[in-house]
Amino acid sequence: MKKMLLGVAVCLLISLPVLAALKAGDMAPDFSARGSLGGKEFDFSLQQALKKGPVVVYFFPSAYTKGCDLEAHTFSQEIDKFTAAGATIIGVSADSIARLNRFAADPDFCAGKFPVASDTDKKIATSYNLSANAVKAGMLDVKGDAVDHDLIERVTYVIGKDHKIIATFSSKDDGISPDQHVAKALEIVQKLGK
Repeated sequence: MKKMLLGVAVCLLISLPVLAALKAGDMAPDFSARGSLGGKEFDFSLQQALKKGPVVVYFFPSAYTKGCDLEAHTFSQEIDKFTAAGATIIGVSADSIARLNRFAADPDFCAGKFPVASDTDKKIATSYNLSANAVKAGMLDVKGDAVDHDLIERVTYVIGKDHKIIATFSSKDDGISPDQHVAKALEIVQKLGK
């Protein structure tokens, strides 16, 4: 009887879906979201952005946390190179739009050079097969403010005009640092422009 129950349990575990970030060649789910560029709110549409060229969609855990700050700062430093390659950048997190307004305008981070979008209900992250972890009680950001939202895993997608994912980078799976996400994405969009 124990063997039979163990067998049933193993079969159930095997049949459960495993969340894994979408991969190169997959179609990128379309999304629209409330975003902020330099502290000014607007509605971002992936479909509209793709009409102009490739889009780098990067998911990050939380504004004003060490790795996310480094990633945003690095994207802001490299924005002219992305623009020259015809690429659009959008950061996505579960931060509130009010928090992202401050982050988007902050000269040390996004510096008003590219937008970030709010995914508080994590629908966008879920559509990309990304997980979100509950924030640890009492977690504070670098400014000393409480982080009060789930943390979406750090994954970057480079999406072609045809809506197909060209590349995916994951800190968890690939072991790359936040600033390496930027360098790899830039390398790819520059090759696409040639």
